[in-house]
Order: sequence, then C-alpha cells, then structure tokens
Amino acid sequence: MQKIFANIIFFLYLCVPIHLIMLHVDQKSATLKSSAGNKIPSEGLSPARHFSVESSSEILSPAANFSSQHRFPIKPNNLRRKFGHDYCAPFVYLITVTTTNRHPLLGLLRGDPDNAHVEPTELGLAVISAFLDIENNALQSTGCRVQILQYQLMPDHFHGIIYVREQLPASYPLGNIIAAWKSECTQAYRRIARLKSSAGNKIPSESLSHARHFSGESASESLSPAAVFSPQSPSQQLPSLFSPGYNDRPLNHHNQLSHWFNYLHDNPRRLALKRANPDLFRIRRQIDIAGINCSALGNIFLAQYPQRQVLQCSRKFTPDQIEALKAECLTEASSGTVFISGAISEGEKQISRALRAAGFPLIILMEQGFPAPDSPNYKYFKPAGIYFEACAAGKLLLIEPAAELFERIDIVAKVTTKAGYIPHDIPRYRFLALNYIAESMSTS
Repeated sequence: MQKIFANIIFFLYLCVPIHLIMLHVDQKSATLKSSAGNKIPSEGLSPARHFSVESSSEILSPAANFSSQHRFPIKPNNLRRKFGHDYCAPFVYLITVTTTNRHPLLGLLRGDPDNAHVEPTELGLAVISAFLDIENNALQSTGCRVQILQYQLMPDHFHGIIYVREQLPASYPLGNIIAAWKSECTQAYRRIARLKSSAGNKIPSESLSHARHFSGESASESLSPAAVFSPQSPSQQLPSLFSPGYNDRPLNHHNQLSHWFNYLHDNPRRLALKRANPDLFRIRRQIDIAGINCSALGNIFLAQYPQRQVLQCSRKFTPDQIEALKAECLTEASSGTVFISGAISEGEKQISRALRAAGFPLIILMEQGFPAPDSPNYKYFKPAGIYFEACAAGKLLLIEPAAELFERIDIVAKVTTKAGYIPHDIPRYRFLALNYIAESMSTS
C-alpha cells in the first residue's frame, strides 16, 4: 500500500505544469548588476551581469529535481557533459568556454584582490553582446524562451548561467544554442582581426604581459600578435576564438544557484590572488618534502613545522566520535600543530574542513594527484572552495606522493599487517598506504 501511495505522489509530481513552478521574471525590468553590484551604465556593457532573481527553488523544474536524485556518471574529460541528461528540457546551466590556447584576448585584469575586476577588450565586448543576444536568437530559432541569468567575462574564458525556460525542439538542443553563440564570437574575432591587420595595429604590450599565466614562459612565447590577431597572409584563416566544445553543469539542487552566482562574482578576485601569489599556486614536480619524493602545490614550509600530526578517522566512527576528535584536533592546532591527512573518510573530510574554516594550516595528501604536465589544465589547476583561500594565505600544502612510494617495502608491510593482502591497484590499498605515508612524513 505504501509503495502504491508513493507511486501516485511521484506521478502527480511529474505532472505539475512546468509554467506553475518556473521563475517569472520581467526581463524588460530586470535589474542588471555588475560584479561589484552596481547597475550597468546604459552607455556600455559590463564584464559581469547579474539579473535579479527570486528563490532558486522556483527555477528547479520537476525534471531538475528528478535528475538530482538519479545522477548519471560524468564523462572523464575536460568537458563536463552529463550522460542521460535531456539537453532540450527546461533547465538552468552554468556554461564555461575557454579561448583557443587560453590566449587572454577578452579582457585585462585590473586592481588588487580587494577590488579586482576585468576590463573588457573590444573583442570581449563583442562576446558579451553576442551572449546577451542568445535570448532573442534562441527565440527566433526555436520559438522557446531562453534567459541569461548571469555572466562573467575573464581574460581567457567566459562563464554564463543560462535558463532554458521551455522545452527546446529535439533538433535544436542546448548545444546548438551555444554553438551558434560561439560561431558569432569567432566571426567578431576575425572581423576585428582584419580591421587591426589592415590598420597595422598590434596587440598592446600590456595584453601580452598577461599571457604568462604563471607558467614562467615569456609573453612572446605565449602570445604574439602574428599568432593571434594578424594572419601570416591575407588568405590565412584565424582559428576559432574558443576551444572546441564547452563545459556545462546542470543545476541540481536549490542552493547551487546562489553558489554559482558567488563563484562567478568571485572569479576576478581569485585570479588576482593567483597572480599575487604565483609560487603558492605553482605545481612543483619531483621534490623531497619531509623525506618523501612527491609533487606539491602550496606552502612547502608547512612540512618543516616542528609539530606535525597525522589526522586519521575510522570510517566506523559515530558522529559523536567524529565531533570529539574534531574538538581535539582544533585544540592541538591552536597550539601550533600542523595536521597531515589524506582526507579520505567522511570524518577526516569534516575535520579537515573545520581546521581550514578556523584558519589553521593543513597538509593534504592527494590520492588522485595533479593533472599531468601535458594536460591542458596543468597550468590552471587550483584548489577549490576554502582550500583556495587557504592556499593564497600560505596555509595549505597539497602533496601527490610519487608512485614508487606506494610500493615501498615498509608501506606495503604496514598495509598487509593491517588489512591482509590487497591488490595495489584498488583504492582501498592506496587509501591505507596514504595514511602510512602521512605517518612517515609526521615523524621524519
């Protein structure tokens, strides 16, 4: 009987008319805000735009709520497309595109971390204008309403939050809308390039100085006027402005939209922090830290603190036991102890977050490690969330132990003694090995 009742409720839930739960926003009177919270001047475009919206729970459709309960695996590549997701359905998406080779053609970062903002280039303004045109273009192409909720222009990439308010035709899903926008941006890129080339103009040297992206390469190696704006010959075609594909993240829960708004708003400040602290955000390969061969990012001097202690929390711990250990760790940290952890179990994750939220330094051993040096994301890797702030403050050290450490005789012996023989290529072995590597670091 209970099962029948549940099925009836679920059926009624899916049958609720979409229009009853969609967010009603008068687009003509929507307040436009810049990343600083100010209205956009009528005479110009801002690098950031934020529409006034009401509760994000009103945006979630039945399809969105259903998807959040039945999530599909994510493709293991740099473009996060969701298996099984209907990209024609009414939904809210966070879209990200990057320029080809991550050339910083769209804008210049201005100000320090406290007042950082992006000043759009001529091309950046064209990209913003084309993005705002998505609403009208999608309506003309599909007869369906698509709304821009927010965007953030960055020197080498662009974030936008798009609200597909009505079911799109099967022949014209979200990907077609994004492809049309990207094509319009590339046309603007080539048009501006032709004008600059015919006028003999080159990219300002100031733009070139922002092309280093903390990699240590010279500006001329990273970006040259000939390579970006000036074709070698009149018949040569410039590449597309943006890299192939795009990253999309469907909205899955009520609080996520406000997190997205904050993330986009915070992008310029985070970039300013990275540029102000390049050594703290640089991956160092094949170095020795506390007696182990590893790769690392962050403040390597944390490993030299005299008081270092391993944070381990059994998966069998009850919530009360986790809270007791958390209080103990916070007390130890306040006396100068730096904790080392793989942050593997749920308890370890909770305590690590509590240590960071309280402003204490932390060393994290990474099981999955950093991107490979030949990965397009290698130069742009950065910690997420509160760990980003900790890294910028010099209070975080991320360590990827070298592969041979997992085969070291003493590590293998300790894992075998604790759990018996475990194949070395399964996560359970690596998690246990990380704990013993952390112990080795704390006593060296």
